[in-house]
Amino acid sequence: MEQLTRNLSQQPCYPEKIIQFGEGNFLRAFFDWQIDLLNEHTDFNAGITIVRPIDAGHPKLDSQGGIYTALVRGINEAGESVAEPRVITAVNRELLAYGEYDEVLRVAENPELEWVVSNTTEAGICFDEQDELGAMPPKSFPAKLTQFLYRRYQHFAGDNDKGLILLPCELIDFNGEKLKEIVLKYAQIWQLEDEFSNWIETANTFCSTLVDRIVTGYPKDEIKAIESEFGYQDNFLVAAEYFYLFVIQGPDWLKDKFKLAQCPLNIAIVDDIKPYKERKVGILNGAHTAMVPVAYLAGIDTVSEAMQDQDICTFLDALLDNEVIPSLDMDAQELRSFKDSVLNRFRNPYIKHYLTSIALNSLTKFKTRLLPQLITYSRDNGQAPKHMSFSLAALYCFYLGKRGAEEIPLSDDQHLLELFTAWRQTSGDHSVNVAQFLAMKHHWDVDLTELPQLTELVAQYVNAIQTLGMKEAMKQL
Repeated sequence: MEQLTRNLSQQPCYPEKIIQFGEGNFLRAFFDWQIDLLNEHTDFNAGITIVRPIDAGHPKLDSQGGIYTALVRGINEAGESVAEPRVITAVNRELLAYGEYDEVLRVAENPELEWVVSNTTEAGICFDEQDELGAMPPKSFPAKLTQFLYRRYQHFAGDNDKGLILLPCELIDFNGEKLKEIVLKYAQIWQLEDEFSNWIETANTFCSTLVDRIVTGYPKDEIKAIESEFGYQDNFLVAAEYFYLFVIQGPDWLKDKFKLAQCPLNIAIVDDIKPYKERKVGILNGAHTAMVPVAYLAGIDTVSEAMQDQDICTFLDALLDNEVIPSLDMDAQELRSFKDSVLNRFRNPYIKHYLTSIALNSLTKFKTRLLPQLITYSRDNGQAPKHMSFSLAALYCFYLGKRGAEEIPLSDDQHLLELFTAWRQTSGDHSVNVAQFLAMKHHWDVDLTELPQLTELVAQYVNAIQTLGMKEAMKQL
C-alpha cells in the first residue's frame, strides 16, 4: 500500500501566508481543515508553514509532503451518522524551532505573510523572565513571537502594511489580549525601540478566540481498516468530531478576509467573545458536569451510553431549557440551537468518552460551569432550580465514593476529598452534612445555604438517591 504524499494526491503548494506555532492534532483537524476548505471554495489561496515549538522527536509532516487526512465523524444537522475524510493540502512544510530556528525567523521576511496562528497549550501563553532576545530559540512561545515580529519590523523598516493578524487558540480567557500584553512586556524588558512597540499596537491585530471541536487524534485501534478503505497509508491521519466552532473577537473586516460570504464556515467574528464563552461553559461544559454524577450513579459509564437513556436525556433537556438557558444573556433561540448541537455531539458513536474522565475535579467544575446559573436562577425566581439542585445532590453522593459495592475513582483537591471522610460514615439522614457541604464558602465563594430552598431541596434529593437509588430518585423530578 502506498504512502500518502503530495505527489500521490497531485496537489500543488499554496503561497505561504500563514505561520502556525503548534503541530498538534487539534490545529490540524480544526484550523488547517478550515483553511483547506477556504482554499478549495474561494480565492483564499493560503499555504501554512507549521512551526513545532517544542523539542520533540516524532517525524516531521514533511515526510508526507505536508499533507495528511482529516477524518471528520459524527452526527450531522439532519441527525445522520456521517464519516467525511478530507486530504488536507493547505500545509506546505513543518519547521523545527529547535534545529531550524533561523529558517523560522526567515519566514518573517516574507511579504505575503498575513496570519499567525498558535496552539501551544494553556501554559504556552506565559512570560518567562529567563528568555533573552539573543536566544535561538527562547523557551516561551510569546518570546519566540516577539523575536519573529521584531525581525519582520526590522526587515520592512516598520511598514504598517506589513503587520500581521494573530489568532492564538490556546484555551485561556482573552488569549489575544494576554499574548499582546506579554509581547509588549518582552519588548520593554529587552529594551527594544519604542517605535517597535508602537508598531505592535498599530500595525498588528491581536484577536482573542474561542475554539470548539473534539479531536480524538490518530485512530490507532481502527487504522488498518481505515487505511484499507482509503487505499493508502497515512502516519498523520487525525480524527475529529463533525461539529466545530471558531469564535474570533476582532474587527468586522475579518469576515471579508476569511471570505465567509463565499464559504460560510462556522466562524463567528464578534465584538465581544464573553457571551460565547459563557454559552460554551454553561451549556456544553455545564451539561457534562450536570450529567456525570447522575448518569454514573445510574450505572452508565460513557457519554454516548447516557444519551441512549431516556431518563438522562429528559433530565438534561429540562436542566438546559428551563434553568441554564434562561440564566444566560444571549438570544434564547440561538442558545437552544447550540444546545441541540451539543446533545448531538454527545450522541457521537465514534467517540467513547468515559464519565470518570470528565469527572476529574468535578467540585471545581460545578463551581465554574453551573453555579453562576444556579445563583442567577435562584435570585430571579425566588427558589432553587430543581434539576441543578438534583445534579448538585448527585455530585455530593458521587463524592461519597461508592456505586453499589464499587469504589468510585475520585480525583480532586485533597482538602475537598477529606471533607467527605466523615460524611461517608452517615447511614441515615444526610441533611446536616448537606448543609455543611453547601456552606463551604472557602470553595463556593458564597454560602449556598443562603439561597432560597436550596438546602432543603438538595438534602431531599441526597436522601432519595441514597435510599432509593438514582433511577428511582430521578422520578421525583
